Order: sequence, then C-alpha cells, then structure tokens
Amino acid sequence: MKGKFISLLAIIFGLIIIIFPVMGVIGVGSLISLFVLLVSIYLLIVGISIIDYNKTGAILDLILGIVLLLLSICLIFNPALIGFLTGITLYLAGIMLIVVGLVSLINNRQSRYGFYIGIAGVVLGLLYIIIGTYVTDPIVLGTLIGIWFVISGILKLMDG
Repeated sequence: MKGKFISLLAIIFGLIIIIFPVMGVIGVGSLISLFVLLVSIYLLIVGISIIDYNKTGAILDLILGIVLLLLSICLIFNPALIGFLTGITLYLAGIMLIVVGLVSLINNRQSRYGFYIGIAGVVLGLLYIIIGTYVTDPIVLGTLIGIWFVISGILKLMDG
C-alpha cells in the first residue's frame, strides 16, 4: 500500500510540475522553489517509508530531503536568494537530480525497476545541465523534473 501511495504521489507531483510551467502562472524563482519543495517532500516520504528495511537508504533520503526542504524554505521566504543563486541554480538543480538518482540507485538495488529510476535521475540531471546551459526557458527545465517524477512513479508501480 505504501509503495502504491508513493508511486501515485510521484506521478501527481510530476504532472503538477509539468503543468505549472505551461500555465506560466508562477515566476521562475517561485517555480524553482516549488520544484525543490516537491522533491524534498517526496524524499522525506520515501525515507520514512523505507526505514524498516533499508536504513542506509532511508537515512540518505531523509538527509537529502531535509537539506532540500531547508533550501526550498530559504528560496520561498527570501526571493533575493534566487538572484544570488541565479548563476548556479541551474547547475544545482541538475546536480540535485543526479544525486537523487544516485541515492535511488543505492536504495533500490533489490527491486526490479529501481535501478532504472536511478538511471533516469542521473540521465535527466545531466540533460538538465546540458539543456539548461543552452536553453533559458524554465518550462523545458521544469518539465525534465516532472518527467523524472512520472517515470519514477510508473516504475515504482510496476515494481510493486
């Protein structure tokens, strides 16, 4: 039951992220803050749900989730921080996807599709950095994060 909930949560978060940039309602700073917040919530829920059988993976997820939660809170309540981080935000988001992918690889060694969730995170993180270097449109970059969520959710559903 927990696995299906987390899978559906990932798909819903992914669809929210894919839809919001298209609507163009939220500014770039708020959009990045929202992405980081959703990823942190997802990691915290995954960390709590796997703590019974994968303590190392759970601790990695929880630490990464807390760090990203603190970063998202700082970004939400201090919009000037976005201006300060603008030059490196693109790379931080790509690196964040790569780290989340690597943590997913570590956490899901025993599952059938978990390996592919981690690979998708690493590949999409690299694409995020490469595409973001040449494309400044936050819609494209936000969509990559949404795609990772949807892929993760679908693969977790297939695994569970």
